[in-house]
Amino acid sequence: MNIKDYFEKNKGLGVLSTADGNGIVNSAIYARPHTMEDGSLAFIMRDRLTHKNIQSNPSVTYLFREDGPGYHGKRLYLTRIREEENSELISSLSRKTYPSDKDRRESKFLVFFNLEKERPLVGG
Repeated sequence: MNIKDYFEKNKGLGVLSTADGNGIVNSAIYARPHTMEDGSLAFIMRDRLTHKNIQSNPSVTYLFREDGPGYHGKRLYLTRIREEENSELISSLSRKTYPSDKDRRESKFLVFFNLEKERPLVGG
C-alpha cells in the first residue's frame, strides 16, 4: 500500500519530532500528513516551536500510531524541501475549522517534506 492510500485508510495519532540547530528536541501532536501530487508530504503548521526548529534543522521524524489495540503504524523520516505561507492551498487542505478570529489571523505555513525512509511501528 502506498503512503497516500495508507493515510487515507488509517486513523490514529501522529507525533512530529524536530530538533533545533543545537540539537534540542521537541515533539508535538500532528494530524496525518497531506500527500501531494509530486509525492512530497506536507503538514500545516503555525509559527511555533516546531516550525522554528525546521528553519535551522530540516530533518524531522513523524511517528503515526494507528487506532486500535497494540502498537501498529509507521515511522517516517523526512527532510523539509520548501514551504508556503497563508496560501489558498492551505485553506483547501485544512481538515480543521477555526472558530475564533484570532485563529484565522494567525499565520499558517504549509511545509513540504521528502520522505527519506519509512519503517513500521509494531509492538504490544
